Amino acid sequence: MSQTTGNLTEIDIEAIVRSKAGTKSRYIPRWLMRWLKNFIHEDFINTYLRQGRVGVDFCRGTVEYLNVKVDVEGLEHLSDDVRYTFVSNHPLGAIDGVTLGMVLGERFDGRIKYLVNDLLMNLKGLAPLCVPVNKMGKQARNLPQMVEAIFSGEDHVIMFPAGLCSRKQPDGTIRDLPWNKTFIAKSIKHQRHVVPIYFEGRNSERFYRVATWCKRLHLPNLAMALLPDEMYRSQGGHYVVHIGQPIPPSTFDLRQKKADGWGKWVQSKVYEMA
Repeated sequence: MSQTTGNLTEIDIEAIVRSKAGTKSRYIPRWLMRWLKNFIHEDFINTYLRQGRVGVDFCRGTVEYLNVKVDVEGLEHLSDDVRYTFVSNHPLGAIDGVTLGMVLGERFDGRIKYLVNDLLMNLKGLAPLCVPVNKMGKQARNLPQMVEAIFSGEDHVIMFPAGLCSRKQPDGTIRDLPWNKTFIAKSIKHQRHVVPIYFEGRNSERFYRVATWCKRLHLPNLAMALLPDEMYRSQGGHYVVHIGQPIPPSTFDLRQKKADGWGKWVQSKVYEMA
């Protein structure tokens, strides 16, 4: 539930909450709605969305709007005559995604596609670059065909194989959950070179505390609700993107390792660039 004009979507958190609550919405106090609007920075986000930027320009505009500085290392590793699957760690959950869209979209003249959580399809400016992934509901029936289509196509694919953004480990390091093996199997089948990317960054300690307690108490992923605020806090930040050497699909010999084993191997290569 949002207000939409062309490619422009404005977030309306009150409409979303009241539609979910149904007839019980009359019991939701006004102060709580005001708090929610402030917590997700509704006005700040909508001010940007009203610009109506689309595709790679949406990604570039987001980085500019947040006044984020980005340094990129390793663009010289990339060629124009190879199809790539870009796989990255996911430390931030928002700004890292749009930053990679800007960097790689500019390098390849917009010929990129993300595999993303289907919730991001609500951002109309980002939607043209996205293929939604949702293992639940009606879309789940079409998911295999959609994934196959993106890997068989000519666009370069950007993935965060962990699915969720990074978590704090017992030793205090910030690291992804184990990566999904899909990118290995599809890159072998469609002869795509796999490019490991390490994105320097971390969220707030509050984010990691909430994520840890959700796991301990077997609660839903409530930390996701903090991501708009984490993005707001990233204003003025400085991030470094490390692009590794492309790995030819012939490297992934399934007689040596299964696909999930190669997925772990590529994930380790990403963290070697830290």
